[in-house]
Amino acid sequence: MNINAADSRQIAWRVIHAALKAVDPALAVKNYFDTHPQITTQIATTPGRIIVVGGGKAGAPMAAAVSEIFGNKIAAGQVIVKYGHTGHSTPSSSKIKITEAAHPVPDQAGFIAAQEIAHLLSQTNQNDTVLCLISGGCSALLTLPAEGPLPAGSLNLADLQATNETLLAAGSTINQVNTIRKHLSAIKGGQLAQMAAPANVHTLILSDVVGDPLDVIGSGPTVPDPTTFADARSIVEQYGLQDTLPKRATQRLQAGVAGNLPDTPKPGNPVFERVTNPVIGSNRLAAQAAVKSAQAAGFEAYLLTTFIEGEAREVGRVMAGLAKELACGEGQIRRPACLVAGGETTVTLRGDGKGGRNQEMALSAAIALKGWSNILIVCLGTDGTDGPTDAAGAFADGTTIRRAEALGLDAVKFLNRNDAYNFFTALNDLIITGPTNTNVNDLTLIMAW
Repeated sequence: MNINAADSRQIAWRVIHAALKAVDPALAVKNYFDTHPQITTQIATTPGRIIVVGGGKAGAPMAAAVSEIFGNKIAAGQVIVKYGHTGHSTPSSSKIKITEAAHPVPDQAGFIAAQEIAHLLSQTNQNDTVLCLISGGCSALLTLPAEGPLPAGSLNLADLQATNETLLAAGSTINQVNTIRKHLSAIKGGQLAQMAAPANVHTLILSDVVGDPLDVIGSGPTVPDPTTFADARSIVEQYGLQDTLPKRATQRLQAGVAGNLPDTPKPGNPVFERVTNPVIGSNRLAAQAAVKSAQAAGFEAYLLTTFIEGEAREVGRVMAGLAKELACGEGQIRRPACLVAGGETTVTLRGDGKGGRNQEMALSAAIALKGWSNILIVCLGTDGTDGPTDAAGAFADGTTIRRAEALGLDAVKFLNRNDAYNFFTALNDLIITGPTNTNVNDLTLIMAW
């Protein structure tokens, strides 16, 4: 099978589209209810109201699917999505309000919408059913500061904004970020379920977290929280953020550790007796679809893992090493070959450039691949927005650095200032999909021929 560089990119695009199609949020919702007719009937025939709430980048198509299924039975709803992520997925039910808000740092629009969700849930009773739609981005979009007296005054939106920015810049993992978020929130860490009790709560989850831990996805608004104030404070100490986080945030964590504030609801709490939390879409589903698409294109393709984590630039070098092994043809996998990996890396900000974790990983891989032929590495954020950019990720191959040098670009300098976006823009090697209205972590394709 003869493949050149242009062919490989065309095949990569087909694989990307297949992976994204496999985790289409509306189809995931419909498939869930189609395969669970008893739950569908139970919700449709509830003697009370159906209230739809939630948050995440996939919220609009999920809400549209729920609206199509349950129609006029829906009494009210509020779902928060990232700016630009409504697409063409407007719910047919006018009772479900879709609000656009900021991500990854929350804003006033998300705060107000979260207040509206809390108000809706405060009015539920045991005959009502709450459909909660959770997808990637929920932790930032569903923002409601915890209440309670503190020496410096109550937590506010500005405190949560500054906390998010500080944690993201520190390179902390999503699990760590969400542990702290839950303990500064009035709605995360099982507290949405607490608000909704005693209503039935059915939460449909599109996972964007490695390993699909329910308490971490979206900061687990309807899931028992196994983490504590002490866990949150230890993360702050691990990264040396005691004097960097907002004063009211550290005061709340300290008060919680001292036992002066109630912790988030834990496993065994009766508020979860009428709550279900199925995962209806995940990184593994997208990765498996990518493998099938690559195989259909004539590649010997395998799923490597869906548990990729770590510093993006370090992982990039590892991906390059795997690519070199494939290119040498000395292993058991015959060329053309494709390895698919999923997960989510982190970036520790060292400079003032523009980029995202996938672009940074691709740049690091490109540096390691200089001069190697017949290799392509694809680093992709499935939501279509890698970091604060309009790119989903980037392509890297053995010619990337040579082409950059011809333009007078120093790849190492771009990497050191976290400026992968501008580097790949100059080479026309960014992956631009636009908002995909889904989010199931990141995918990496390692292709050799």
